[in-house]
Amino acid sequence: MSVQPRRVRLKPWLLAQVNSGRYPGLQWLSADHRLFQIPWKHATRHTPVSDEENTIFKAWALETGKYQEGVDEPDPAKWKANLRCALNKSREFQLKYDGTKETPVQPYKIYEVCEHPGSTDDPRLSDSAPFASFPAPSEMNQFSLPPNGTFGPPHIPVPLLPDITMTSDLQGQAHFLHNRLQDLNAATAQPEPDLMEASGMVGVENQAEPQNHQPCKYDLLSSFPVTDSGLKHLDLKFQYRGRTMGSLTVSNPQGCRLYYGHLEPTPEQVDLFGPVNLQQVLFPGTSEMQNEKQRFYTEALLDVMDRGLILEICEQDIYAVRLCQCKVFWSGPGMPEHGPSNPMEREKKIKVFSLNDFLQGLILFQKGEAPNPPPFEIYFCFGEDWPDNKPKEKKLIMVQVIPVVARILTEMFSGELSWSTDSIRLQISNPDVKDQTVAQFKELQSILQSQNIQGPWNPTGP
Repeated sequence: MSVQPRRVRLKPWLLAQVNSGRYPGLQWLSADHRLFQIPWKHATRHTPVSDEENTIFKAWALETGKYQEGVDEPDPAKWKANLRCALNKSREFQLKYDGTKETPVQPYKIYEVCEHPGSTDDPRLSDSAPFASFPAPSEMNQFSLPPNGTFGPPHIPVPLLPDITMTSDLQGQAHFLHNRLQDLNAATAQPEPDLMEASGMVGVENQAEPQNHQPCKYDLLSSFPVTDSGLKHLDLKFQYRGRTMGSLTVSNPQGCRLYYGHLEPTPEQVDLFGPVNLQQVLFPGTSEMQNEKQRFYTEALLDVMDRGLILEICEQDIYAVRLCQCKVFWSGPGMPEHGPSNPMEREKKIKVFSLNDFLQGLILFQKGEAPNPPPFEIYFCFGEDWPDNKPKEKKLIMVQVIPVVARILTEMFSGELSWSTDSIRLQISNPDVKDQTVAQFKELQSILQSQNIQGPWNPTGP
């Protein structure tokens, strides 16, 4: 028997855990400490206990007394359901993105810290009452509609697109870049002497630049505050013969390592697996493949990806280093779309993206000197020639890498940034007592389902 569950204020406890850095992947996503990410790996009662030893879900169960070490049987699924229900009940946390629906490589959820109505306290320090049940009549005005009769996204927990939510801190930066580029249009014709600086790195091969590429006439990055965030966010998409098998956003400022297997880097094995401070990203498996031939050849490639491919972020450039035995081919900005295959030499650092070059291309596009915005997608093909005039959908393993700040800027210049929180006005009635009852039924149902128990409102099969 576990100890008697006790009431714990969720908000101060959870924010303290985010600040502690104690749990891998539990981290802030915005500088103002409003958005944070919780890794949300799918857990079942059969999940090995060792995989759940250092999670925020177990910590919450221990803190609230719903689990007692050495007394109760570990139940990772129940731990997760308990924290989910506490977050759903609390009006001081709002789910902004649920990254578990498409079963990505590393599932996660993003929550926003909301100030308690009428409070001006720092969101990192204020308290919460997550166990409140139905609102008292005096509190019902908290759910009243704005004067225009519509709900805006800040008032209801509507999941947003990951590219917007994940980069709320980058959006303000991107808007600044957008305006600054417009201001610099006139300056591009006559660059100032102190901006006459060539771009590139000595001693590093830059295959992304054609041989006749001229050095940049000026360094735009000296005018932009992108050193803090810059290329920190990378969107990754894993595609196996055209089917998306997983996607995630990397927010590690050093970059990541894509690999398959059970071997992770240690300080003593940097030469084998790369730096330990990189985010470790595992390739999706083949369990969902129906075609046996495809599964056979894909597994043959995955079996030689133990050392992996490193994507390293250095200042405002992205470099790739192939460590794995599997051959890797790539394409990206500055590469001919239909040129010859482009292999990566093993253990050689290659520049695959330059933010400064990208900004130069945006200036040309805005001035009308280029028909299209500069490209920013990078593709890696594993174990097959690329590019080779065959569609990406025919390749066994393709990985798309997108620098998020480049995508946002392109959307701004192209007028396509329509999926913003200001452009959505959902028409939803303010909740009444019955709605609150249904919400609690749903939460209880989730807990029962996690324990394989049928509720009275759950129809059973024949």
